[in-house]
Amino acid sequence: MAKLIVFNLITLDGFFEGPNHDLSWHNVDKEFNEFAIENLNSIGGLVFGRVTYQLMASYWSTKQGFEDDPLVAAKMNSLPKYIVSKTLDKVEWNNSKLIKESITDEIRKLKSSSNKDIDIFGSGKLISSLIGTDLIDEFRVLVNPVILGKGIPLFTNINEKLKLELVNTRSFKNGNILLSYKPAAGK
Repeated sequence: MAKLIVFNLITLDGFFEGPNHDLSWHNVDKEFNEFAIENLNSIGGLVFGRVTYQLMASYWSTKQGFEDDPLVAAKMNSLPKYIVSKTLDKVEWNNSKLIKESITDEIRKLKSSSNKDIDIFGSGKLISSLIGTDLIDEFRVLVNPVILGKGIPLFTNINEKLKLELVNTRSFKNGNILLSYKPAAGK
């Protein structure tokens, strides 16, 4: 059975997006790009909420996306993508499937039918809605050495405490720190 893994870059003050979906603060370099390719090569699919899907599709499926980073663009376009949205009627990005109803059941089926892990990028509202469902197996948070002061927090509207257990850390030369957690036994 596949694990469902949250993977997001955040600021030191906990934002995963700046105002107006600004991601210009992402601290990326050659080491990070190699890590990103390694991660994309290890997974069997991606889950996005509507907003993240539209942002990703509007970049990675374009000529600009392929020119900026051909390896990541190729993986983003070829991987299966599962889009959770109650408002979209269709998804057009290559290898995308829309999940409109029975979201937790559909994600359970997805996990049980895949032999490779599945990542959720962005999609803060979706992630927050899945906390407490026992569907998220790991949280990988890449803390960037920047404070924005305002933006969109990664976790919102959480009504219950979820205790986590540190699984791994990794330091990057550019100052990023990857923190990997799993839900603690017994929560």
